[in-house]
Amino acid sequence: MHLFFRLVIVSVLAFCLYACGGETTVVSGGGLEIDNGGSITRIDPAFDALVPQGAKIEKLAGGFVFTEGPVWDRRGNRLLFSDLRSNAIHTWNDEEGLGTFLQPVFEGEAAHESVGSNGLTIDRQGRLLLMEHGNRLVSRLETNGSRTILAHSYGLRRLNSPNDSVWHSSGWLYFTDPSYGLAGLESDPLRELEFNGIYRLYPESGELQLLERSQSRPNGIALSLDERTLYVANSDGNDTVWYAYDVSGAGELSNQRIFFDANDQDAAGAADGMKIDVNGNIFATGPGGVWVLDDEGNHLGNINPPELPANVAWGGDGSVLYMTARTGLYRISLTTRGAIL
Repeated sequence: MHLFFRLVIVSVLAFCLYACGGETTVVSGGGLEIDNGGSITRIDPAFDALVPQGAKIEKLAGGFVFTEGPVWDRRGNRLLFSDLRSNAIHTWNDEEGLGTFLQPVFEGEAAHESVGSNGLTIDRQGRLLLMEHGNRLVSRLETNGSRTILAHSYGLRRLNSPNDSVWHSSGWLYFTDPSYGLAGLESDPLRELEFNGIYRLYPESGELQLLERSQSRPNGIALSLDERTLYVANSDGNDTVWYAYDVSGAGELSNQRIFFDANDQDAAGAADGMKIDVNGNIFATGPGGVWVLDDEGNHLGNINPPELPANVAWGGDGSVLYMTARTGLYRISLTTRGAIL
């Protein structure tokens, strides 16, 4: 069939699905699958080994303000995720559905609404670590319910608003610190650091090291399987790229380079949260949805829920990709998987 007519058919079917609220999946010869307002775009044949034909994007819950920072708690068999602008952390599992884990995260007065937690991660003891915007720090929720501050300043100056993090096998936590938790961003009068940094933190001792300060808006962060490469999303609307850095044996960064450039995209959204599967492929939220890239920076395809996603997490047995997307929580079952602590 001629490409023009395929595109017309897909467009008509997509409109019908949107208008009628249908659940049917449509697969076009051009590699686009439309599912209840979301879509899957297949660009490279390698994508089919990761996202099976007929895979469906499920909406699990809605009514949030701005969802972020999902992490799977395997001990509790549940997903935890932030609702950054309603100052809450929620849970989801198939047995109990939606629950509220912690609210409020931040207590006090703030100049704007992005005061809750952003990225969440879990340590080897099963404790939850929070990247806190309102409190401008990294904290850990202890088993007795108390919260321990792990990092709040660099030198004598307060952090901007810790955003996202990833563990290194050595026990160091790498995290980003842009200014999104400040009402005026880089020009906010409460900002104390003159840069948006990439750091590493050793939680057991509290040691904090600044690794990089040249990125304009460091955001999502992930380590390659061999831990020799650190990927960091740059969420600056004027520079929508994913950077890569070499990681030395001592854990320091060098050789900053553009891993993937999305500045030519017209879709809404910036480079944001990301995770890596067991084969080194990167599932990164960006313009329009979740971009799937291989470890050489080849674009394999896209998973696009109906709302723009900010972050992703592996869940269940590791083969389920959860997506926090604005007012909703979504997931898709894959034929690849990611590691879960």
